[in-house]
Amino acid sequence: MGLVPVVRCFGLRVGLFDQPDGRKQHSTPMVRLGGIAMVVGFAVSLSMVWGFGGFGALAPARDQLIWSTLAGSLCFFLIGLADDLFALSPWPRLAGQVAVSSVIWSQGVRIGAIDLPWLTSSAGAISLPDGLSLLATVIWLVGITNAINWLDGLDGLAAGVAGIAAIGLVSVSFSLHQVAAGFLAAALAGCCLGFLRHNFNPARIFMGDGGSYFLGFTLAAISIVGPAKGLTTVSLLLPLLILSLPVADMSAVIMGRLREGRSPFYPDRRHLHHRLLRAGFSHRRTVLLIYVFTQWLASLALVVANAEMRFLWLGLATSILVATVVISRRQLQTERALEQTSPITSPTNSDLACGDRHG
Repeated sequence: MGLVPVVRCFGLRVGLFDQPDGRKQHSTPMVRLGGIAMVVGFAVSLSMVWGFGGFGALAPARDQLIWSTLAGSLCFFLIGLADDLFALSPWPRLAGQVAVSSVIWSQGVRIGAIDLPWLTSSAGAISLPDGLSLLATVIWLVGITNAINWLDGLDGLAAGVAGIAAIGLVSVSFSLHQVAAGFLAAALAGCCLGFLRHNFNPARIFMGDGGSYFLGFTLAAISIVGPAKGLTTVSLLLPLLILSLPVADMSAVIMGRLREGRSPFYPDRRHLHHRLLRAGFSHRRTVLLIYVFTQWLASLALVVANAEMRFLWLGLATSILVATVVISRRQLQTERALEQTSPITSPTNSDLACGDRHG
């Protein structure tokens, strides 16, 4: 929270900001370097935990996974930062993500085994050969990273969803006694909430691709670092459940583009937040709706993980979700009724330019 104004001032001073145009929703130059503050805050948080002995109970091999995750997060951030500064095409970015994920896999952050108790009679996990383990790890890391990146189309959306997901992973990790993953998720949640103070609508700074790549990779890596042996059913399904909204949105967008014979990276307005905006929801209401649905999914993950007071949290999350949907629907109906009784006015440029910053 304290570093963001410094980064913003630096970006404005040296001219590193995103100019508005007809496809983007902001009307003033906006610095897109907020990811710098997030990465520094994340690194400082983990360094302080390490300095105070928070990782002292971990075996050296587990301690290594934390620093490998931090290194991978930094590399993904640099790939996104390069795109923010030089507007790279999608394929070099994808190649860089695959390369970094492969190196991180070689350092032990990998999907090594999957426990499928409903398919096997034994309680043991199914060990994956190195080739399949590498493929699964790369798909997982790159897929979650790009799902968060594509979610970054409205002020505060990616930071809020990632923060809620990180808080859910904190609860799940400590419920499963996964200390390393718990500290990583807690540091990430702090980054998201601190940045959201400056990024919620109307935003004063953007995280850029550097920030969204950092968030996506770290969330994906936390779910791999958590388990003591490979990747079990719980540690695979819980983050996937929490992040099912951006993952489903990304999958639907890719399938729609491919069905029309276009590239998966073709920029359009198929994302969920675009659909909610076209349905008549305001910018803030769209973001809040996605927030409450994400927190409901996080609460559902707590039930799956058998966390303490899981049904209480699920009940509260369900109440919040239902109340938000009902209130939003009533407000939308009221606004439409007012529009029908008021004089017709031509749309403004800001109404026409409520779109995605990344496609």
